[in-house]
Amino acid sequence: MKTIALLAVTTALLAQQPTVDNAKLETRAFLGTLATQLTHLGAGPYWAAYSEPIIAGQHGDMCSWNRNGNDDSGRTPGTPLRLEGEIALVILIRVENSQPREFRVTSPDCHLDAGGLPFYFLTGVPASESLAWLKTQVGGTHSEAAVMAISLHQGAAADQALDDFTATTNPVEVRKRAAFWLGNSRGTHGVATLKHMLATDPSADVRDRVVFALSQSKDPAGIPLVIEAARSDKDAHIRGQALFWLAQRAASQISKDAIKNAVDTDPDSAVRERAVFSLSQMRNGEGIPMLIDLAKTHRDPAVRKKAMFWLGQSKDPRAVEFFAQVLKP
Repeated sequence: MKTIALLAVTTALLAQQPTVDNAKLETRAFLGTLATQLTHLGAGPYWAAYSEPIIAGQHGDMCSWNRNGNDDSGRTPGTPLRLEGEIALVILIRVENSQPREFRVTSPDCHLDAGGLPFYFLTGVPASESLAWLKTQVGGTHSEAAVMAISLHQGAAADQALDDFTATTNPVEVRKRAAFWLGNSRGTHGVATLKHMLATDPSADVRDRVVFALSQSKDPAGIPLVIEAARSDKDAHIRGQALFWLAQRAASQISKDAIKNAVDTDPDSAVRERAVFSLSQMRNGEGIPMLIDLAKTHRDPAVRKKAMFWLGQSKDPRAVEFFAQVLKP
């Protein structure tokens, strides 16, 4: 029985490791902190990796990335197409001269080539230690990858780590990255934090990213907050951006209602023009009939002019027919 139990544990651990070729591969049990363990592994160059439970959902192809301008991709042959998303998160760290020089997020399904370097797979890294080390990387050159990695961890501790980076004491770029991943990965909790950011963050640049992140969220509470921003945000630029993302992401009728409201009632001419442009960005030409109606009947000459312009840019057959009727002697 002990042998069977040991085999089961070993199989479970191996299931969380990617396939690694061309490497001096070694498995090490985690001890202490991640920072001290990386130091004990030496000055490098070497690769270190460890696995953590991943938040539920689809997160794209985690076996491909852009390196030196080239897209590299590799999945271990025979791995299934995981309809419900990856089974685990793997953090890859390349250390050289005692410093993390490269930092990647991948999955156990990936097939890696370590270029002949030592490759240490660390087992049993607690999520708390992973998050603590990743947080130290957010202020450096690997900020984007570190925030993404935090966002893919399971659990409330990852929610809190991202929330910490939304504080206005953090740089604008860090807050923007946190906002993006709160919308893309953190569901209901992420939307709640983004709602607070939209109401309180003093940076228009950050709030712009918040609106985008809300439009990307799969949580049903995200789009209503974008609609509210389009209607009543104090910043005209944010209202215009909200209209644009509604046209890109929301259901057709929801987008049209919000855009019509902006065209008819927004006090800022730039927002009204942005609303007209947003119609031209709706999927499958769904905004063309409304553009034609605006060009024909809207009381504001500037709106009619913009509608005519974007109809001309669309090359849609309905727009061509509209202009043929307009130009008919």
